[in-house]
Amino acid sequence: MANPRIAKLEDQIQRIIAQMLERRVKDPRLGFVTITEVRLTGDAREASVFYTDLGRSLDGREADAEGGVTNTPAALESAKGLLRSTIGQQLGLKFTPSLTFIPDASEVAAQDMEDLLARVQASDAELASRREGSAFAGEADPYKKPAEPDDE
Repeated sequence: MANPRIAKLEDQIQRIIAQMLERRVKDPRLGFVTITEVRLTGDAREASVFYTDLGRSLDGREADAEGGVTNTPAALESAKGLLRSTIGQQLGLKFTPSLTFIPDASEVAAQDMEDLLARVQASDAELASRREGSAFAGEADPYKKPAEPDDE
């Protein structure tokens, strides 16, 4: 069972990081970032911060709204000290957790799931089209019925 104190700290850290990225971190490499989840270890010494960013290209860099290229992972790494010190100040913890930023793979997993569902739907449609002209093997009514007495 999860510790309610750890769950509360996770929510507070997520809120603090999101506010800091929005208001105080002015790194031009930072793209449009959303903090999706924070996971703390049981002793609250390490925090894994999951984030998504809008406009990620195939080479790992992101394109911003003006068409320039951003580098969100590097920007988050450089802002790690500021974020960690702010978390420590606002939460008043004896030990401030170290931060590790991890790109959230939920978008990729959702796209894979959509692809699988599309393939299943196409397979079902193809099976239904093959089934249209077919007939059952055997009689139309395969169930046994009691014998009818002959009237003589």
